[in-house]
Amino acid sequence: MAGSTFRTNPVSLQDLLKSCHDGRLQLPDFQRSWVWDEDRIKSLIASISRAFPVGALMTLETGGGVNFKPRTIEGAPDGANKILPAELLLDGQQRMTSLYQVTLRGQVVKTITPKKHPVERWFFVDIRKSLDASADREEAILSVPADKIIRSDFNRQIDSDYSTTEKEFENLVFPLARVFDGMAWQMEFVTWANANGRMQELWPVVQQFYIEVLANFTGYQVPVIALGRATTKEAVCTVFEKVNTGGKPLDAFELVTAIYAAEGHELRKDWYGEGRDNKGRHGRFVAAQKLADAEKGILANVANTDFLHVVSLFYTRDLRRTAEAAGKEGKDLPQVTGKREALLNLPLAAYKQYQGSAEQGFLKAAKFLFTQRVYRLFDLPYQTQIIPLAAILADIGDAWELEANREKLQRWYWSGVLGELYGSAVESRISRDFLEVPAWLAGGKVPVTVSEASFRPERLKTMRMRLSAAYKGVNALLMKERAKDFRSGQEFDHTVFFGESVDIHHIFPKKWCEEQNIKSEVYDSIINKTPLSYRTNRIIGGAAPSAYLAKLEAGGPEASAVDPIRLDGFLASHLIDPTLLRGDDFFAFMDARQKSLLSLIEQAMGKQSLISTLSDGDYSNELDEDEEEAELTVAAE
Repeated sequence: MAGSTFRTNPVSLQDLLKSCHDGRLQLPDFQRSWVWDEDRIKSLIASISRAFPVGALMTLETGGGVNFKPRTIEGAPDGANKILPAELLLDGQQRMTSLYQVTLRGQVVKTITPKKHPVERWFFVDIRKSLDASADREEAILSVPADKIIRSDFNRQIDSDYSTTEKEFENLVFPLARVFDGMAWQMEFVTWANANGRMQELWPVVQQFYIEVLANFTGYQVPVIALGRATTKEAVCTVFEKVNTGGKPLDAFELVTAIYAAEGHELRKDWYGEGRDNKGRHGRFVAAQKLADAEKGILANVANTDFLHVVSLFYTRDLRRTAEAAGKEGKDLPQVTGKREALLNLPLAAYKQYQGSAEQGFLKAAKFLFTQRVYRLFDLPYQTQIIPLAAILADIGDAWELEANREKLQRWYWSGVLGELYGSAVESRISRDFLEVPAWLAGGKVPVTVSEASFRPERLKTMRMRLSAAYKGVNALLMKERAKDFRSGQEFDHTVFFGESVDIHHIFPKKWCEEQNIKSEVYDSIINKTPLSYRTNRIIGGAAPSAYLAKLEAGGPEASAVDPIRLDGFLASHLIDPTLLRGDDFFAFMDARQKSLLSLIEQAMGKQSLISTLSDGDYSNELDEDEEEAELTVAAE
C-alpha cells in the first residue's frame, strides 16, 4: 500500500531559526538570493507579533536520492557551512532569512528600501503603539539606521535615539534582535526602572507587552511540510513549479545544476561562462551564424534545457540499446526521451560524455538552417524542431554533407514545418525523429514525420501571419529556390538578406488592394507576399503592379533601369506570372500563384498535397490557426 512521501507538523519558530543558525537547515544551492525590502520585513514581523499565519514552509530531508549542493541561510556564521544539513528549505527562504536576520543573528540587517536602494537597518517594536488596539500594527514596527538614531532635516536633527539599552528603556521600544532573549531584557529593564523611579509607571506596560506581543514570537509555531528522503527529483521539481509562483520559475536546468554541484561540477559555468574571455555555451550559440550587428545568431533562443534534452536523448538511447542487448522487449525497454524526469536523472558522467557532440550538433543545425535560407530568429519556423535537428546532426556527424543525406534531411525538415507538426506536444515526436531519421538515412524506413505530413492547398489562403511556421517556411523556400529581387536581380543569400534589409512584402500593395475593395483576409495571404529588399518595397509603394513595374523599368534616382525581359525573369523566380501581374489581374494572379506555391511545397515535402476542398477563387474566412490563437489571447487580456 502506497504511503505518503511527506508529513505535516508544526515546528517552533525559534527552533527553525536556530537550525538555520547552526547549519542543520540549509538551502539548495539553486535558490535565489534573499531580496526582501524593509517594508516586507516589517509586514512579516507585524503578522507574527499578532500570531497571524504567514504560510507554511516546505523542507526536504537530506540523504536520499535528491542530492543537491547545500548553502547556508544568508548571514549564518561561517562554521554553519561545514555542517551537513539534516534538511533543505525548499519553500520559505525569504521569510526564514528575514526572520533570522532580524531576530537571531544579532547584527545589523543589510536590506533594501522599496525603491531598491541598499540600506542597513535595526528593527524595533514601539511598545505603546503595539498595545494600541486601534493602531496599525505595522506602524509599531520600526526600522532604524545602523547607528540606531533616527534623524530628519537632512540629518541635522535627531528625532529618536535608540543607540543604547538605556535609551531603549527611555523610549519604550523593544529591540527585535533580542526577541528570544526577552526575559533578560525585562530584568535589565527592572533594574533601570527601579533606579530611575519609573517602575510603577512602566512595569505594567512592559508586562502587558510581554504577554500580548512578545510571547507570540516565543510561542509561534510554523506549519512545515516535510518531504522525506525518498522524494523523487521529479516530485521536487513539481513542488517548485507549484509553490514558486511569485518568483523566478524554476526549471530542470536549475535542479540539475544543484545536483551536479554536489559532485563538484559547475553546470552554470558551462552554459553562461565566466568572465570576459569565457562566454560559455550560451554565448557561443548566440554568436552562431551571426552576420548582422542588430541580429542575434539563429541559435540564440536555444534554452539550456534544450541542450540537456539532446544529451538526454543520447543517454537514454544508450540505456535502451543496453536493454535490447540483454533481450528485453516492448514495455521493458527504457524510453528514449528528454522529458523533465529524464533530465533530472541524467548522470554527470553522461552529460560529460555527450556535451561536446551535442554542442556540435546545434552548431551544425545553425549551418543547416542557413542552407535553407532561414537566417533570423524572427523567421525561424519552429524553435522546437532545432532539438531533433541538432540531435540527428550530432548523431550522423559529417554524413549530413553527403548529397543523398542532405536531400532526406531537407525533406524531413520541411515536412515538419509545412505539415505544421512541431507546434505542440512535440516531446514524443522529437524522440521518434531522433531514432527514425538516422535509420532512414542509413536505408531504413521513412520516418513517421515524413510519412504523415500533409498540406492542404487551401491552407495557403489562410496563412497571413508570421506566427505560422508554414508562412515563414514558404518565404524561406522562395529564397532557397533562388528568387531574385525585383530591383537589383540579386538572389537572397545571407549577404543580400542582411545588407538589403530583406523582408516579406505584398506583391499587390495593400493600398491598391483596399482601393479595389479587396478584403484583407484575401490580400494578406502568403500567396500575395514574397521576399523583397527594403528599397524595392519603397519603390513599389502603394501603386498598382503595372505602375510600379513601369517605374522599375524606367529607373530613377533610387535604382537603375531594368530591362522588361529581365524583370519578367525576376518575377518568374518568385513564381509570379508576369502577364497577370502586368495586367493587374489580382484574382487570376492569386489562383496561378497558389498552384505554383503548392508545387514548391510538394517538392520540398516530396509528396503531393491533399485534394483541395475549395474551388478556384474561393477565399475562406477561416482564420490562420496562429492568428486565431493570437486573437483569443488579445481577447483574454
